[in-house]
Amino acid sequence: MDPHERRLVAKLRTPLQIQRWLRGLAYNKEEDAPSLRSFRGVLAHKTAHCLEGALAAAFLLEQHGRPPLLMDLESDDELDHVVALWQGADGRWGALGMSKYPALMGRRAIYRSVRDLAWSYVDPFVDKTGRVKGYGVLDLSDTPRWRASRGHVWDVERRLYAMPHEKLRASDARHRRVKARYLAWKEKHPDREPPTTFYAGAARML
Repeated sequence: MDPHERRLVAKLRTPLQIQRWLRGLAYNKEEDAPSLRSFRGVLAHKTAHCLEGALAAAFLLEQHGRPPLLMDLESDDELDHVVALWQGADGRWGALGMSKYPALMGRRAIYRSVRDLAWSYVDPFVDKTGRVKGYGVLDLSDTPRWRASRGHVWDVERRLYAMPHEKLRASDARHRRVKARYLAWKEKHPDREPPTTFYAGAARML
């Protein structure tokens, strides 16, 4: 790491600090070309999409003694969402994330299992096409290059797609209800996404 990178790592010691840093980045819309940057690339460009944000968060968590774990939320429309996992002192699970959707960012470490944590994303995931159908966890400890590569780290994406996923799906009635509420909100606010307070459990979100 160069001195600038080391200073940022030293500054971002807690999950809350890391999540605040992610929220301060611009969202990477990949307007020029697809990208999958490491922490080093995110820091250089000051932008990140969800997987880049999760990779940067996993790197920072690992620098402070936590395992680098990603959770992939698999969607019907193939637009998955990825977050970095972390555990509190009592062993409960939380997450750190980057998203255009405020309610798909981080979670406080209050969930007894990763499955319970994944469920907290089910309703906020619903938009015009998105619907969670499963989740999987990837340990990056033995994955080369992702930590500080100056190029793209597509091998991480390939591993996320290839790994097994546990099924996780709300009922059709619940999905229709949540989707109708989301679409009604978007009709009134076409240029925005719902805030965290739009959803139950907003206090659990980072």
